Amino acid sequence: MKTIVVLPAYNAALTLEKTIADLPPGCADKIILVDDASRDNTADLAEKLGLTVIRRQKNGGYGANQKTCYRAALEEGADIVVMIHPDYQYNPKVAPFMTGLIKENVCDVVLGNRIRTRREALAGGMPFYKYVSNRALTLAENVVTGQNLGEWHSGLRAYSRKTLETIRWEENSDDFVFDAQFLIQSAAAGLRIGDVPVQTKYFEEASSINFSRSVTYGLGSLYLLGRYALHKSGLCKYKLLEPK
Repeated sequence: MKTIVVLPAYNAALTLEKTIADLPPGCADKIILVDDASRDNTADLAEKLGLTVIRRQKNGGYGANQKTCYRAALEEGADIVVMIHPDYQYNPKVAPFMTGLIKENVCDVVLGNRIRTRREALAGGMPFYKYVSNRALTLAENVVTGQNLGEWHSGLRAYSRKTLETIRWEENSDDFVFDAQFLIQSAAAGLRIGDVPVQTKYFEEASSINFSRSVTYGLGSLYLLGRYALHKSGLCKYKLLEPK
């Protein structure tokens, strides 16, 4: 099965090389970096590292970047797509375990779970308010959707081609709520979602949305969850939650 790693990048020059160095040899047939009009030399560095680079001429946002990533991966014939943030906040060494669950037909979607224990998450630098909000949102999302994930808000993910050909990710937001939409759509489509533990790493160079954007993201996630509940109950139908 052809595995392609995609890196949605914005100003990641300080951490890109570390991220690539920690990818286990042979875990990917190709690595594609999509540069979202970075103000540093992320794209140039990626080319020096031998990656396939797509340069977006205008910054379109996190969701828009991922859309470019997935289109490119599908065009390259990917059977499995692994999305890794090139800011080194997630440990790429777990990528083979994530893809293994898809190759063995155990899961369609696999997440990296940063919250194995409260102590580990906080020791890794996760702000306390983010830990609390992550726990609360994840609990609500698990209860409503019937899932049992360690966390719903990880930026380390692996998807089967089936997943990308089933849900309407192209119609999602261009902002950070794209990730929440993607998982809600996957749950609505009955796709099998699982996770593997990954260490928590918050540090100065790693990207992280601020408090106000975190609040906006959280409210957006709850809004999506409400739509999911209405959709599954049959009271309302939302095209975004219907399979293609």
